[in-house]
Amino acid sequence: MNAITSTAPSPRPSPPGETENKLDGSGLHLALLIEEGRGEWHARRIVRSLEAMGARVTVSSLPHCAFDTALASGIDIPGFKGELPDGVFVRSISAGTLEQITFRLGLLHALRESGVRVWNDARVVERCVDKSQTTFLLHKAGIATPRTRVCETEAHARDYTADLARTLVMKPLFGSQGKGIGQITSPEQLPPGAAVDHIYYMQDFVTPADDVFEDWRVLATRHRIVAAMTRRGKTWVTNIHQGAAARTHTPDAEMAAISMAAMRAIDADYAGIDLIRTAKGELQVLEVNSNPAWRGLQSVADINIAQAIAEDFLVTVLAHRSAQRAAT
Repeated sequence: MNAITSTAPSPRPSPPGETENKLDGSGLHLALLIEEGRGEWHARRIVRSLEAMGARVTVSSLPHCAFDTALASGIDIPGFKGELPDGVFVRSISAGTLEQITFRLGLLHALRESGVRVWNDARVVERCVDKSQTTFLLHKAGIATPRTRVCETEAHARDYTADLARTLVMKPLFGSQGKGIGQITSPEQLPPGAAVDHIYYMQDFVTPADDVFEDWRVLATRHRIVAAMTRRGKTWVTNIHQGAAARTHTPDAEMAAISMAAMRAIDADYAGIDLIRTAKGELQVLEVNSNPAWRGLQSVADINIAQAIAEDFLVTVLAHRSAQRAAT
């Protein structure tokens, strides 16, 4: 894949309370990892923003990377000739077998252990791709989230739903965009183990107020809330890819606080946080996505999302490099 060299830095819009400053990424060689054959829309915009700030960017994907003990770094990323990048922006780890995913996460772990600033690193990807880890970390941090039970066998799932007096939502442990989810109101509706890879992720259904199926997606970095939207569906599935309508939304203080708390619980660099309000008015976190898409959000947002994310990524990479230099 190609390397793009940039020249001129651009100003970064300052988060509230922060003085505006110029970002200069000249001299940096960054890697952007995407899913091959997909993700070009996001990649083009991230590269364009980073190149405007002087950084050189090589776009590749994890399936093209390798461990190689003939190299001093031990890691071969296309376009880097055995050297390590100054920073890595992860848009996707790409679909694959268990062995392939393990290998790719190993590469991200190795980059972090080698001192490379990775957005988001393997730990965060692992915490978010596995919904049970996300739910546990939110619960541990005291962040409101619907009651959830995750177990491995159909027998355990049937025990849990034996005297069910509420509606549950069944979700695949790994998945996004509202695919593969369904409602359960009785044990007889439980799918067989083979149909759910022998993992039952069962979350209490959040009954809407006034029969309005609505939730929110907040896109944030560790520096700030970038943008948000309301998603309203004709059914309880409110994902944009499932036909929900979106409109821009300005998070209030409560929504901003719970979103940033969820970010800290996962230790994410950037993420999409899905929020919902119960019929009694309690705000809860449904999910945290470590590789969020923002094409739908961009269609209603009045900010250049890719630019904001690229700026915050560069801020982190520059701070990381300064800290490394100070340590030596």
